[in-house]
Amino acid sequence: MPRPVEEVFAYLSDFENTEHWDPGTIETTRLSGDGGMGTRYANRSRFMGRSVALEYETVGYDPPTFFACRGVNGRTTATDVMTFTPDDTVEGGGTQVHYRAQFEFPFLLHALAPLVLKRPIERLADETIEQIQRALGRP
Repeated sequence: MPRPVEEVFAYLSDFENTEHWDPGTIETTRLSGDGGMGTRYANRSRFMGRSVALEYETVGYDPPTFFACRGVNGRTTATDVMTFTPDDTVEGGGTQVHYRAQFEFPFLLHALAPLVLKRPIERLADETIEQIQRALGRP
């Protein structure tokens, strides 16, 4: 990303911005906290044609290098983990972002998830990377 690491971290770790960089997000609202550890968010997303509500909490926060947020919906858990490193290959400085979304499903779905959800999750991951790049000004 052609932006300083502090700026990229501030933007992506403010989970209310998911509406701009996460193609599945419909709406995210901060419920409590100052954006750091323990901050809670209500998130509504669309996945495979369904609207899903999750409550996220910031579970990792080390500016400007690390951010993690865990969302829970009944028995399903989604954890977004991001690391940020300066990218000296970009003229004027930039940032490399490593983003990983991890999912934990209920027991029965857990066994089927690799078969049924693998491709939709991979597609969503690709779309998310592209949307983050657009949101941060990279063509």
